[in-house]
Amino acid sequence: MKLWVAFFVVTTFICWGAYVPTIHHGQGGFGAERGPLRGFLFVGLAYFVIALIALAVLYFGKGRIEPWEFGRKGVTLSLLAGVLGALGALGIIYALKCGGSPLVVAPLVFAGAPIVNTFVTMAWDKPAKPPQPLFYVGIAIAAIGMAMVLYFKPGPGQAHAAAAKTAASIVQVAPAENGGGAES
Repeated sequence: MKLWVAFFVVTTFICWGAYVPTIHHGQGGFGAERGPLRGFLFVGLAYFVIALIALAVLYFGKGRIEPWEFGRKGVTLSLLAGVLGALGALGIIYALKCGGSPLVVAPLVFAGAPIVNTFVTMAWDKPAKPPQPLFYVGIAIAAIGMAMVLYFKPGPGQAHAAAAKTAASIVQVAPAENGGGAES
């Protein structure tokens, strides 16, 4: 593997590996009942700012690495990729909002995503020859890993218990504000 490829791969798995616990704590920073969408807004803003910086460096940097041309296919598929990425980020945010732990959500997402990626890529860019059987064994191991994460997930810690207590109090208070109540 080329050094730059390895550098970008390692950078990506470090950043994406830190993403779920970071957004989980970011959501908490906004308050229990309104954090997810505000967190999502700032995730989107960060994508936008990083895209502008990267384009500026690539376009105005030494040697103009990227041409300033936009073909229809590239724009369409890149927008679709952005939509898929945004929906995935929103899914993670709401999985955490609904009580999922970063210790469970992240391993499930990042074990499931490569399986989906493999089959989408194989459908889109058909391999010249069929994969070896051990390729499918690797996919099965990833799926087994997902099942093991669910089965052996750690119990709730103090932070999780506090979030559950806050969520329970919101559920009990909300009906009372509307003239009803949990006790009525």
